[in-house]
Amino acid sequence: MASLNKVMLIGRLTDNPEPPRVLPNSGSTVVKFRFAVSRNKKNAQTGQWDNDPNPLFIDCEAFSRPEFGKLTELISQYCKKGSQIFVEGRLQLDQWDDKTSGQKRSKHKLVVERIEFLDTKNDGAGGGGGGSFNRSATPTAVVSSSGGYSSPPQDDMGSMDDDGPPPSSNGTTEEIPF
Repeated sequence: MASLNKVMLIGRLTDNPEPPRVLPNSGSTVVKFRFAVSRNKKNAQTGQWDNDPNPLFIDCEAFSRPEFGKLTELISQYCKKGSQIFVEGRLQLDQWDDKTSGQKRSKHKLVVERIEFLDTKNDGAGGGGGGSFNRSATPTAVVSSSGGYSSPPQDDMGSMDDDGPPPSSNGTTEEIPF
């Protein structure tokens, strides 16, 4: 029997990510953040796009293993409240007993496996442009658990600004292993 657990969303961070913390047994790091996704609809009478009055808020966790360890570091460094990002991952169910009421509680969360920073340097809606790079409408960086790292040519290294790593020279997104 086949099964698939894959989620792909574009939205904005509702707050700055929590500081990364090291997990005691594995040495891996984890960073948690909250993400908001909405579904805007076109108004048939006015032709304008109406904002969704009920956005979906999703708790997210990203992990980095010591041997690859970049995903949590890059999320902490470049994602800020309001940053627009694309996340790809899987759903996971957390269950626990509520300490105050003793009732069983549960929630679904998104375990992030890949992220793209979508803000541009001049994009005003990004909570200060966290994770923004010097390119226009194209995605600016890709961080994933699989794939290789394609570094830009040496002469492009001078274009790196304080806001993040340099874009690739061919205008495509970069794959950075975590």
